[in-house]
Amino acid sequence: MDRNQVIGFVLIAVLLIGYMVIEQKKQPLLKPADTEVPVESQPPADTNNLPVETPQQTAIAPADTTQTDYSAQYGVFAAGAKGEAKDIVIENEQAKFTFSTRGGLLKQVELKGYTTWQGQPLILLNEKSSRQNLMLPTVKGNINLSELYFQTHAGSQTVAGADSVTLVFTLPMGNESLVHTYRIGGTGYQVKHQIKANGLQNSIIGNEMSLVWANDMKRQEKNLEDARNKSTLIYHTLASETDELKELTQDPQSEQIAEEVKWLAFNQKFFNAGIIAHRSFSTADISYHIPRDSGIVKSGLMDLKIPVSDLYKGADFTYYLGPNKFKTLKKVADDYEENVYMGYSAVSWVNKLIIVQLFAALESGISNYGIIIIIIVLVIKLFLFPLSRKSYLSMAKMKALKPELDEMKERLGGDMQAMQQEQMKLYRQMGVNPLSGCLPVLLQMPFLFAMFFFFPNSIELRGQSFLWAEDLSTYDVLVNLPFTIPFYGSHVSGFTLLMTISTILYTWSNNQVTTVQGPMKSIGYIMPVVFMFVLNSYSSGLSFYYFVSNIITFGQQTLIRRFVDEEKIRATLEENKKKNANKKKSKFQQRLDNAMKASQEAQRQKKKF
Repeated sequence: MDRNQVIGFVLIAVLLIGYMVIEQKKQPLLKPADTEVPVESQPPADTNNLPVETPQQTAIAPADTTQTDYSAQYGVFAAGAKGEAKDIVIENEQAKFTFSTRGGLLKQVELKGYTTWQGQPLILLNEKSSRQNLMLPTVKGNINLSELYFQTHAGSQTVAGADSVTLVFTLPMGNESLVHTYRIGGTGYQVKHQIKANGLQNSIIGNEMSLVWANDMKRQEKNLEDARNKSTLIYHTLASETDELKELTQDPQSEQIAEEVKWLAFNQKFFNAGIIAHRSFSTADISYHIPRDSGIVKSGLMDLKIPVSDLYKGADFTYYLGPNKFKTLKKVADDYEENVYMGYSAVSWVNKLIIVQLFAALESGISNYGIIIIIIVLVIKLFLFPLSRKSYLSMAKMKALKPELDEMKERLGGDMQAMQQEQMKLYRQMGVNPLSGCLPVLLQMPFLFAMFFFFPNSIELRGQSFLWAEDLSTYDVLVNLPFTIPFYGSHVSGFTLLMTISTILYTWSNNQVTTVQGPMKSIGYIMPVVFMFVLNSYSSGLSFYYFVSNIITFGQQTLIRRFVDEEKIRATLEENKKKNANKKKSKFQQRLDNAMKASQEAQRQKKKF
C-alpha cells in the first residue's frame, strides 16, 4: 500500500466527517427568513415574562406600594416589600458588574476588551436578557426574594490588581436578617456570592429553596447559525461527569438532573455565564428554546435546588461571567474548561497538551495572529517531518515495484485473489512492508483533525484581522455573491479558495509519481472541492492554516525527492530479493497464505454451484 492509497483511505474517512458536517448544514436551526431579520426590527425580549417559576412555586409578588402593612403577606420579610432600586457598579480590570438593591442581585455584566460583531460594547447579560428568582419556602408561602428591597452602605467603586471589594446587601428583620455578600477581585471574571439566613429557622419551612435563572443568551457573533449551533447549557455533576443539552437542533431541549450538580453554564461559542456551587446543588432542571428574535441566540433556563440547611451556614457560589479562554477556565473549577470544545477525545489531547501551550507562548511575543498561525504550521511540520519522510520513502519503494505490479495485473487479469497473493509474495521477496506507509500517516491524523476544532473555537482569534480577513474566528469574505449557492453560501471565502487550489495542485503533483489509478486517484481531486463547500463559512484562521500547511508540505516533498535516489532504492530491493530467495516464510505469513488459499477454494466451490 503506497502513500496515495493510504491517503485515499484517510480521505474516505474525512469524507464521512465532511458529509456529517454538510448534513448538519442542510438542517439550519431556523429558516433564513427567520434568522436574518435585522436586530433593530425585533422587539426587545421580555424577560420579565420568562417562565422562571415552576408550577409548584407560587411567588408572592410585592403588594401595591400604597399598602402600609405587608406582614400578613410577608411575615418577617415585610421590611423588604417596599423600597427604592439603586444600582451599584463594581469595576475591575476586566469587567463592569452592576448590582441592584432590588433583590440584592447581579443586574448587568459588561466585558472590557471585547465588542460585539457590530462593534458595540459587549454586554454579556443585563436586566432585559437575564433574570434570577430566589424562591424561599416560608410560613407565608413561597416568597421571591429577588422582588424585595435590600439595604447596603456600599457605593460604586473601582478595584484593580491584587485588591478586592466586598459588597453586602442586607434585609434586616429585627434580630433576624437575610444577607447577600459579594466579593469581586481586582482582576478576572469571577464573582463570589454568599446567601445567608440569620435566625430565620421559625420562618423558613421545607428542605429546599430554588434559584431560578432565566437567560436570553445575547447574540455576540456575526454568523448567527454558527453561534446557535455552538450554544447550549452545560453542567458538571458531583460525580465528575460533564454533559450538555443537545446543540444541533431547532427543537426545545430540557433535562432533569436528579443528582448533585457542581456547576452549570449558559455556554456560547466564545463566552459563558456560569454558576459554581462550593458544595453542590441537590438537583437541577435545565432547558432552552430558540426564539425568533435574531438578537438572541438561545433562551435558557436553570432551576437549581439549594438545601435550606446551607442557608444557615452560608450558601456559597461563584459566578463566572467571561470569555471561553481554555487556560482561564481551567482555573475556575474542575473540568470547567470543557466549555471550550477541543474535539473528540481521540484528538482533543493534541489541542489541550500541545496547541494551547504553543499558541499561548507565541501569543505572548507576537501580536500578528496570521504570523502565529504560520509559525504553528512550521513547528508541527518540523515535528512530523520524520514521519513524512518515512511515508514518502514507502511510496518510493512502491513506485519502484510498478513494473512488476503492472506485469502481474496483465498476467492475472481480473483475478483479485490471485493478484493479492502474488503481491504479498512480491513484497516478501523485495523486503517491502505495504503497511509501513500507513502508520506515519495515521500518526499525523490527530494533528490534522485537532486543528479542525481548535481554530473555530479559539477566542484568541476573535476580532483579529489578517490580510483581507477582518476576523480570523469567522469566515472571510473575498467576494459577496448576488445569489446563494446551496450548501455553499452567498460569499466566497478567499482563504478557503486558496486552500482548495493548493490541495488540488498538491494532489496533481503527487499523482505524477504514484502508481494508483482509477477511482482512488480521483478522490484526491474530489475531496478539496467537498471541503471548499464545508469550510466556506468556517473560521478563516482554519482555512489559512490548511493553506499554509499545503504549501509547506509541498516544499517538504520537493526537498525529500531531491535527496532520495530512486535508482538506489531499486538496487536495494533487488538485493533484498536475492537475500530472501531461500528464506522460509514466517508463521504469520504462512497463516496468511493459507487463509488466502482457503478463500480461493471457497470461491471455486461456490462457482460450481
